[in-house]
Amino acid sequence: MTDFAGWDMPLRYGSERDEHIAVRTKAGLFDLSHMGEITVTGPQAAALLDYALVGNIGGVKPGRARYTMICRADGGILDDLIVYRLGETEYMVVANASNAQVVLDALTERAAGFDAEVRDDRDAYALIAVQGPESPGILASLTDADLDGLKYYAGLPGTVAGVPALIARTGYTGEDGFELFVKPEHAVELWQALTKAGESAGLVPCGLSCRDTLRLEAGMPLYGHELTTALTPFDAGLGRVVKFEKEGDFVGREALREAAARAEQNPPRVLVGLVAEGRRVPRAGYAVVSGGEVIGEVTSGAPSPTLGKPIAMAYVDAAHAAPGTPGVGVDIRGSHEPYEVVALPFYKRQK
Repeated sequence: MTDFAGWDMPLRYGSERDEHIAVRTKAGLFDLSHMGEITVTGPQAAALLDYALVGNIGGVKPGRARYTMICRADGGILDDLIVYRLGETEYMVVANASNAQVVLDALTERAAGFDAEVRDDRDAYALIAVQGPESPGILASLTDADLDGLKYYAGLPGTVAGVPALIARTGYTGEDGFELFVKPEHAVELWQALTKAGESAGLVPCGLSCRDTLRLEAGMPLYGHELTTALTPFDAGLGRVVKFEKEGDFVGREALREAAARAEQNPPRVLVGLVAEGRRVPRAGYAVVSGGEVIGEVTSGAPSPTLGKPIAMAYVDAAHAAPGTPGVGVDIRGSHEPYEVVALPFYKRQK
């Protein structure tokens, strides 16, 4: 167990490698109740979110979800978010646990002048995820909800093992899977029902450690590593989430427009994948080097159970960002270990 943003979280239940491989080949069960749910309701809920966030939230249809970000006025990333449109005038914003209070405070402050209510619902939900190729079959045995019709980044209300839930086809592993938002008092019975239903399919409980290696292989950014207030979405290579074409002003618009123009004229450091030629594992903060010069910095690194080699994500100078760029290494305690530059993600599931 470990302390994580004030929550007592399991790093692993057994072997993190076995948990990782179970999610890639069968299924894994995650307790994600630490995530921060914030409900936004009212006639101007969409208008508020369009002003407060960089995405076009008003354009999200009921029952669908969107990946987006909340930025400061200077364009720095406060957090990356998933926003679910639950109804015509009701949205659920899901923030990272470590940033939930920051996001709540920013949304509350930005709601001034809008006919909308921002509600802290962190204690109203437990969140359990089942991820992996066997997850649709496991969940289907416990619900009559239309899982076949549920698209990626969509959610629908249903009942799972007799428990009322918002069933969302989202996740952070690179696999197909579902996230189930339920009342906290139903979490234990739902966990036990999923465990039982998944026994024959090879479902195992999974901790934070394998969640990190799964998202790393899938090239998914983690706040505090690939995303920080020092970076704009354009610096992070995620400028696509910023929707300048939406109507009205939004927080950070001018700064982000300038960041977009800068990125076009003078490309910032680029987020790339690095695959080790040796066995030494790179860690966040290690320097990426070429020809004796520092050309970047590792943001996340770990052994990859799928590739069988250490891997890393790193921001490197644009001149060294092309896959196959020769002479790139990572400074691991004074030794320059050779690494291959590759395009992200490292792993993509077969459809």
